[in-house]
Amino acid sequence: MVDQLSWKVGGQQGEGIDSTGEVFSLAQNRLGYYLYTYRHFSSRIKGGHTNNKIRVSTKDIGAVSDDLDILVAFDQETIDVNYHELHSEGIIIADSKFNPTAPEDCKAKLFAVPFTEIANDLGTSLMKNMVAIGATSAILGQSTEEYREIVQEVYGRKGDKVVEKNMEALRQGAEYFNEQAGGPIERLQLEKADGKKRMFMIGNDAISLGFLVGGVRFMSAYPITPASEIMEYMIKHLPDYGGTVIQTEDEIAAATMAIGANYAGVRTITASAGPGLSLMMEAIGLSGITETPLVIVDTQRGGPSTGLPTKQEQSDLMAMIYGTHGEIPKVVMAPSTAEEAFYDAVEALNIAEEYQCPVILLSDLQLSLGKQSVQPLDYSKVEIRRGKLQQGELPELEAKEYFKRYEVTEDGVSPRVIPGQKSGIHHVTGVEHDQTGKPSEVASNRQAMMDKRHRKLNNLKFNQPIFTNKKHEDADLLVVGFNSTRGAIEEMMPRLEEDGIKVNHAHVRLVHPFPAEEMKELVDSAKKVVVVENNSTGQLANIMKMNIGNLDKINNVLKYNGNPFLPSEIYAKCKELL
Repeated sequence: MVDQLSWKVGGQQGEGIDSTGEVFSLAQNRLGYYLYTYRHFSSRIKGGHTNNKIRVSTKDIGAVSDDLDILVAFDQETIDVNYHELHSEGIIIADSKFNPTAPEDCKAKLFAVPFTEIANDLGTSLMKNMVAIGATSAILGQSTEEYREIVQEVYGRKGDKVVEKNMEALRQGAEYFNEQAGGPIERLQLEKADGKKRMFMIGNDAISLGFLVGGVRFMSAYPITPASEIMEYMIKHLPDYGGTVIQTEDEIAAATMAIGANYAGVRTITASAGPGLSLMMEAIGLSGITETPLVIVDTQRGGPSTGLPTKQEQSDLMAMIYGTHGEIPKVVMAPSTAEEAFYDAVEALNIAEEYQCPVILLSDLQLSLGKQSVQPLDYSKVEIRRGKLQQGELPELEAKEYFKRYEVTEDGVSPRVIPGQKSGIHHVTGVEHDQTGKPSEVASNRQAMMDKRHRKLNNLKFNQPIFTNKKHEDADLLVVGFNSTRGAIEEMMPRLEEDGIKVNHAHVRLVHPFPAEEMKELVDSAKKVVVVENNSTGQLANIMKMNIGNLDKINNVLKYNGNPFLPSEIYAKCKELL
């Protein structure tokens, strides 16, 4: 028996590949297994190869696996594109409809199963995905009845007859495979799971849930991959809490509308990807100079321009820190797991209001759209902090006097009021202004206002700016990453340790302001440093060099072909450098 296996289903987009992966993974989740998935899909509505790789384990996991145990193919292209991942004892189950063949150098065993034929005999070819899952259950030695709960959830609204038809498709798929193979494949039998209930969600859902419990009641956004699921989640759930979502005409409107709503006192967010963030840059500057809270999610994808809209990349880092014109205080956060994404979404709202500045929650496609097991969330950790928002009565103003909305304070944060609040009248403008908001070009005022705004982040409090796995005081190697590379890094570390290499791990969670002191301490205690990132220029490594020096120690491990890192790739690169 094995403690984990990797399963992939592939075919043409629009023929039920997603639903096949969803039913299979949900069933394993209900059985108590840990899961991590990554979906490869084309930037079109229908057609083009797509696949979903699902890793099932008895232990917590955070990355896609290096190899593949089972490949479910709905067309020949799936075999041709993915067979190289299969190890020598892997299995291909393919629809006999297209007369599947395995390449000469493929060592995995191919089983042709009539997915479409069985489904047609039951009434519709749409059920071929259930036949494939049934064949999978036979390989794993799982009873098809273990899938009933999920089938009922997915198809129950269509009636009991449809549920039973799908269950019959599962049974016939399992029976056909068992007749061909002579029963379950012993080497692919999973050890029994712990049976515990865990959440199973994509990072975008975790971010959305964090915003919901963190008090967001309005969202303005424009759809874009891979951020659209955040808006879809909020459209579905926000009205239940008295909130609403507006789909704007573009990202410029989304950002400015979010600024307006935050100015009015409503916790508001927007979400986009690289191209959308480019359009928001002027508005981010407006948030900075008007000192209006603004929270934006940037789900990174392959760029530039339209680039690779459905593929993994981490190339927005510099743009998020330095993209705005002029100089404003700004916070950029980068969670690395769905669990962190939930808590960081809440914290982003708090920081935006406490420091009255734009906060960017940086994700990437693998984190945003990859579905993973999440331990039960601790809602007692959620707190809402609104900073210097004046919610009581304000002192009376003298005649013709204005509220000092931009008062010069020691900590750089001024008192904030809601429009219409008695004695809170003030100017708001995108040009430089004095303490009441009145436009001013006086040199001394300009310097005082710039200094005031930049003092805000001198005392920024962030619970864990760097996630660290520090096993050694004097390490041979420090591996650094951000966002979704964490799981692959953690998985390859024991391999290096087995080779006698002392390795530490640091994952940056607060990108800006950069936690220089904490990182310098980790870098100083290592002989070499490797920074793992999905871009071509080593953006995080360059930020580290700017903030802490150590140019001779810091090395790059880069991948920018649209695919996420595999643990073996990082391991091999680290070995090369050492």
